[in-house]
Amino acid sequence: MSAPQRADWSEALATAQQQVAHLAQLPAVRSIFGWFLSQESQFANWQLELARIPAPPFGEADRSEWLEDRFREFGLDGVHIDEVGNVFGVFPKAGKEYVSLSAHIDTVFPAGTPLNVRHQGSRLYGPGVSDNGAGIAALLAIAAGLRAGKLSTTMPIVFIANVGEEGEGDLRGMRHIFSHPRWRSAIRYSLVLDGAGSDTIVAEALGSRRFEVIVRGPGGHSWSDFGAPNPILVLARAMDAFARTPVSASPKTTFNIGVIRGGTSVNSIPESASMRVDIRSTSMPEMERLEASLRGELEMAVEEETRASERRNPSPRRSSGLSHEIVDIGNRPAGELAPDARLLKSIRAVDAHLGNVAQIQRASTDANIPLSLGREAVAIGGGGSGGGAHTLQEWFDAGGRELGLKRILLTLLALAGVAE
Repeated sequence: MSAPQRADWSEALATAQQQVAHLAQLPAVRSIFGWFLSQESQFANWQLELARIPAPPFGEADRSEWLEDRFREFGLDGVHIDEVGNVFGVFPKAGKEYVSLSAHIDTVFPAGTPLNVRHQGSRLYGPGVSDNGAGIAALLAIAAGLRAGKLSTTMPIVFIANVGEEGEGDLRGMRHIFSHPRWRSAIRYSLVLDGAGSDTIVAEALGSRRFEVIVRGPGGHSWSDFGAPNPILVLARAMDAFARTPVSASPKTTFNIGVIRGGTSVNSIPESASMRVDIRSTSMPEMERLEASLRGELEMAVEEETRASERRNPSPRRSSGLSHEIVDIGNRPAGELAPDARLLKSIRAVDAHLGNVAQIQRASTDANIPLSLGREAVAIGGGGSGGGAHTLQEWFDAGGRELGLKRILLTLLALAGVAE
């Protein structure tokens, strides 16, 4: 920022801090703060009950129904489940523009995963209990707290429990929301709750492109059909060439080849081989450049193996029979919140008021979708602390949850305004 821009930012932040300090002193808000402190056992019970409901990718229906019941119980307006399984509820009632508070309800764990969810001492244990049990528990705590405090906002808040954030879900829940005519332009600010903690602000959306590269050939016996083109050799050539592609350090851009499959036995020329490739960056042009390199190197590798096959067995009657395709298996758009965004000023002001230290981070979350569309969005934690995410040993500790809930509530109220 230039000196005038820094001065403007400081002045805007000071104004936002005054607003937050005023909100924090309102009797209804102080009442909700006290309610947060007294209801920890209820929050833990919600978290445990939810974590015991399986929610594998594309299998979140039971959790959607459970959350629909909770939203109705809290008296939210317009409670419903949409076509893909997202759950909605509005507080206090419908309007033209909204602040959204969302948390994803899916887990990375496949159907049939043992869910040994339990409460031991100060910690909760079990798959998904923190990611995103902590986020969902915070979502429920805020919705129930607003009702308990008998507080009304100027701009309505839409509570969303969305599907499809993890892995091959590819942000499908949030993608559907921002493609829907009702919500596409109506959601002005998006506050995404993902996991535990209060020390981060994800304001930079890490984009990713994921591909499955498949090469097919005629196959055959390693002796009698020697000379037939080998799909594994095509992949080997393509991988070697692609790995030499220059990558940008700023904006940081990465690639990875994480899975290779193909072949049936050591003495068989495989009929097919495949690999899975992950490309990541905060820059869409950089991801597109790497994708173009991958496609170009695969084409070259097919041509080279075809020529090599002809040299190994120059029979004029033999055709290479090679084919290839690149299947798009993931596409998470990149984006970044503007430094002067109101949402960023608001959460910075809240952190200053609460004495909380939080760092701007880059990650792939549900906030990718609104950020890629130029909307104001961040992802933050639901308070407390957690670890072992995406493992069967996942855990959550409620110490510090109250701070996280205060942080979420004050940020929401700074954006939505309070009808005093």
